[in-house]
Amino acid sequence: MNRIHVHYDDTKPKKEKFTCKRENLTIKGMQYLCEFEKGRKLPAVIASHGFTDNYTGMEVYCEALCREGYAAFCFSFCGGGSIGEAPEVHSDGDSRDMSLFSEVEDLCAVIDYVKSLDYIDGERITLLGASQGGFVSGIAAARCQEGLSSTDKGFSIEKLVMLYPALCIPDHARRGCLGGANYDVENVPGEIRCRRTVLGKGFHEEACGMDAFLELTGYKGPVLIIHGSEDSIVGYAYSMRARDSYEKGQCALQIFRDMGHGSDETQTASVIASIRQFLAGRREILTFQILITHTEVTSQGNETHSDIYFTGYCDSPCFRGTIIPEGIDRRVSQDGVTRSVRAEYAFDGIDTDGERCRLQVVNQWGDKDWKPVIITDSKKLSWLNRADLTAVLEEGRHGLTVRIFAGPGHIRAGNQLPAVTGEK
Repeated sequence: MNRIHVHYDDTKPKKEKFTCKRENLTIKGMQYLCEFEKGRKLPAVIASHGFTDNYTGMEVYCEALCREGYAAFCFSFCGGGSIGEAPEVHSDGDSRDMSLFSEVEDLCAVIDYVKSLDYIDGERITLLGASQGGFVSGIAAARCQEGLSSTDKGFSIEKLVMLYPALCIPDHARRGCLGGANYDVENVPGEIRCRRTVLGKGFHEEACGMDAFLELTGYKGPVLIIHGSEDSIVGYAYSMRARDSYEKGQCALQIFRDMGHGSDETQTASVIASIRQFLAGRREILTFQILITHTEVTSQGNETHSDIYFTGYCDSPCFRGTIIPEGIDRRVSQDGVTRSVRAEYAFDGIDTDGERCRLQVVNQWGDKDWKPVIITDSKKLSWLNRADLTAVLEEGRHGLTVRIFAGPGHIRAGNQLPAVTGEK
């Protein structure tokens, strides 16, 4: 399928290095700021990287969320990173002293630093973490709320986002395969040599004694987890169990079709779009799986018309149905640049009352988001006819996943929306 690249904001955020301390160790990071009115207090996002990575791996998220009005911060964990890493992005500390809980304390130290800044609203801090950084962010959110961190005696994280969180770490330790290593759990070496770093025995011992899911449950705020269906390092079943460990309706889980442990450029753009919906208080209400059948292309001069035909289905809590007969996605390009996209399709299915109904969908690009319009003859779903909707498109090998989000006003309305798509 042809890829669509839509740019809605070319503002270049200001980036500036920062440092803070955890005990006698210096933590290095980068902050992102866009221009803001003097005296205004900004919400903040703190991004935590994965195993053997450093803060540069999270800068794409910081830059994007900065454009949404957040002050965004990313940092390198003490003793994290990989062998031979550039010193300018490497925080103090030895990898053999690093563990999940040492990284939690690093993150708490960064939270304290961010809260101390006079332009930050300390009540509006979001944690965003990828892989091991996602797991660490989940633990830190719980410990901060419960007053269990050694640096701050109890405050709430506003929201939590975990990208393919490495909740498998305790299981990997118990199997003797931490970080891709292979060792005897009955005779654990003092140094565990992984592919790109060396861990200490303490990391293994600490992880073996953990219940990954119990560590998360102290956090009571909104949670978003995004996980790839093709993740061969951390199976998405871990994230499904994490969702079920939280309170009913607290955690939204998005399984990204065809994505592995990490994301390419196109997938990252979709992940960021979903994070933006979550931070704006929007909730996924419908999920469409789109399957491409064929494409017809015509050209005249420098203008190209592409008609992409597709079928598909929806299996969401408030509606289940199939696209009848075929949908069509019409795109117009000039000199290789996509100028317009408009998809039209109709579902035949049943609503939550078991009543037969139809959904007519038109989806096209707005000022900043995909803006679908849905018309239905269902009495139960009649609110969709006037709903404030946005959509996020996720590209896969054979088609798209289209996630439809509703605005906070409809969510507050109550009984028409499920608490969270895919909730237990």
